[in-house]
Amino acid sequence: MRERIFPGNGQESGEGAGCDRYLSHALLGACAARIYDDHRLSTLEGAAAQVSGQERVRIVLENRLTQRAIIVVILINAVTIGMETSAHLMDRAGGLLHAVDRIALAIFTVEIAARLYAYRRAFWSDPWNWFDTVIVAIALVPASGPLSVLRALRILRALRLISAVPSMRRVVGALLTAVPGMASIIGLLVLMIYIAAVVATKLFGDIVPERFDELPRSLFTLFQIMTGDDWGNVAQEVMAHKPWAWIFFIAYILMSTFVALNLFIAVVVNAMNDAEPSPAETQAQAELETVKQELAAVNAKLDQLLMRQTSSAAVSPASPSTTSQSAANGRKDLTT
Repeated sequence: MRERIFPGNGQESGEGAGCDRYLSHALLGACAARIYDDHRLSTLEGAAAQVSGQERVRIVLENRLTQRAIIVVILINAVTIGMETSAHLMDRAGGLLHAVDRIALAIFTVEIAARLYAYRRAFWSDPWNWFDTVIVAIALVPASGPLSVLRALRILRALRLISAVPSMRRVVGALLTAVPGMASIIGLLVLMIYIAAVVATKLFGDIVPERFDELPRSLFTLFQIMTGDDWGNVAQEVMAHKPWAWIFFIAYILMSTFVALNLFIAVVVNAMNDAEPSPAETQAQAELETVKQELAAVNAKLDQLLMRQTSSAAVSPASPSTTSQSAANGRKDLTT
């Protein structure tokens, strides 16, 4: 073939061999460029499909209907677990109750797995996700043998209402925020009870030994009085021997119940008021959620357009300029 195209002397034959090498290098360069483009396109398509899948799962999980469905499942599961404590109901519908329990556990497991897939590392940055994971993990442990006590802990799944209902989450968050302030009040209350217990043991230990003979018993009695449980009978027993004892009990009740406990409640209420968003903040949060949903829809459409563009680019033939450029790159790579 080469003699037909390049007839003549050896010099012409050498020129023909150079053209063959040039064409070979060009073809190799074009093939290498096409392989690189195909690999890049497949990588982009895989990344776009992965991002699109995560966004779809996230949209489904953040949908209000999904969240309300999870709340309904939690309530039904809590009711069925309570019904299992009745021997009469277990005899008549024990199989149905166990089936509902297993279905609810499967739904919770799928939900946790979907959230882990949708949020990846961000899943573990939310304490409520840790809370839900621990509760579901406890339910997955086989309740047999030494772990049979875990069967009674299935009712802890009802606590998932705290993480599923935003208002409950705010209440728990407010309580946790109020812990530093409550610590000081609890310390003050313990100090008052201890001082009153020492005084009561010294004053009333001989006349009412069944209530004030030792410090631990006096502490328990004064705690009972602080809660308002049967404090009148305790005071009457002591006042039968020492009529002036009412001064001690009235002063103790005023300091412990009406001062310390009210301070305790005030700190909690103040923390809850701080955690409760104002109407303007609620409206801003609603607008932010709307913007997030719109951005998620736009991202999904962009992913679809990217997939269409990459697939059309893979099907359409390469232009001559692109082929020549790829051939030049291939020649450069091979010569180097």
